[in-house]
Amino acid sequence: MYRTVLLSATVWLAMVSGARAQQVPDLSYNPPIPRPAYELGKGPSVAIDEAHHNFHTSENRYSPFAKLLRRDGYRVSGFSKPFSADSLKNIDVLVIANALHERNATDWSLPTPSAFTENEIAAVRTWVEQGGSLFLIADHMPFPGAANDLAKAFGANFSNGYARPGHQQPGIGDTFEEATGLKKSAVTRGRSDDEKVTKVTTFTGSAFQPPEDATPVMVFGAGSVSLETTQGGRLPPDTPRVDIEGWCHGALLNVGKGRLALFGEAASFTAQLSGPNQQRKMGMNHPNADQNYQLLLNVLHWLTRVEGMPD
Repeated sequence: MYRTVLLSATVWLAMVSGARAQQVPDLSYNPPIPRPAYELGKGPSVAIDEAHHNFHTSENRYSPFAKLLRRDGYRVSGFSKPFSADSLKNIDVLVIANALHERNATDWSLPTPSAFTENEIAAVRTWVEQGGSLFLIADHMPFPGAANDLAKAFGANFSNGYARPGHQQPGIGDTFEEATGLKKSAVTRGRSDDEKVTKVTTFTGSAFQPPEDATPVMVFGAGSVSLETTQGGRLPPDTPRVDIEGWCHGALLNVGKGRLALFGEAASFTAQLSGPNQQRKMGMNHPNADQNYQLLLNVLHWLTRVEGMPD
């Protein structure tokens, strides 16, 4: 039985690794936004971190992310400065997606040092406490290892592996619905019935233990495991398997005057084309992920306290 499961996981990992290695942004993705939160170009500032060897940036794999938020009125830009009280002072929302330490920029093997210095982590923590909003996203290994020191500053703890939901068979696309771990929260309710989210599809990420006072958004159920490999893209027979039942794939947290949205998968918030000929849809543009873009908008609406959003 173990051999069969491991073989299936190996096949699944080969599919995912191949897709990620060749993914490009889908610049044609343009879902409807019937009720933008802000006038065009007049909303809060959103800075996408690009100073930490990030796998997703505003001009590349996260350009569909940036484009969607701009259409909702946000002022979105790349951010290439180290984090400090001074560099963060004019930012409303800081987005960190798949940051890495220099050591892992081209080598996805252990160790995975923190992408951020102790001073940067302290600066971000203080900035959030004083009213900033942080959107922290860490995909599968090695990204959770690089983000974990920052996550720990807010009471969360990542497994530095590949998370597999117990309700899904190995393959691209893990669907979370009410019966399979999607929880009712401000970001699944939205401002109205038209903005409710009942299904979210993710594309292989990580799991984390949330702080006790966090609000879960997506939770792993029975049989879920994190495959803690020593090198991204490889699953040898002795790969440790960590039980992650009850751990989160997404959660929300109020921190002082600020807010934190923490998620364990990055592709679900962008739109990409993958495969040898860039024809396979991966992300918000995937046929099974038609509500993902609304979740992204709802997360930003919660982080920026848009009128009508639940607390």
